[in-house]
Amino acid sequence: LVLAFLASTLTVTFAQSEATAPQAANEETTGPQMVFESETIDYGLIEQNADPYRFFKFTNTGNEPLIIKHAKGSCGCTVPTYPQAPIAPGESAEIKVRYDTKRIGKFTKRVTLTTNIEGDKKVLTIKGQVKKPAEEPEAIPSSTGGFNN
Repeated sequence: LVLAFLASTLTVTFAQSEATAPQAANEETTGPQMVFESETIDYGLIEQNADPYRFFKFTNTGNEPLIIKHAKGSCGCTVPTYPQAPIAPGESAEIKVRYDTKRIGKFTKRVTLTTNIEGDKKVLTIKGQVKKPAEEPEAIPSSTGGFNN
């Protein structure tokens, strides 16, 4: 009888210690967290003067409001627009980025976000290539005298 009691006590103690170990590993991080659908957007091969806007969609997966303090493009040709109001936990929002599609050629530009998340700044990337417009064929010279009969 004593042996059965000791065996059941050991089993319960072992089961309890196993159950508490994973909980310690899954401790929730505190503060805001910014999770993007994608941190890079490829415009692909686009026409000159094509739609300049792209959108980086994200969700605050943390447990405190997310505040974007500043967003800066790597040059004047890349202009980000970001939410000014705090993004509540579980809410989604987007960063709107405008690239100057008048510029011909390949590009890779970055947008750096400063937020209230501890640690490094978040860097987003846009890339693509703006192609030259097709050259118009020369017009047929106009006639000065019409048909000669």
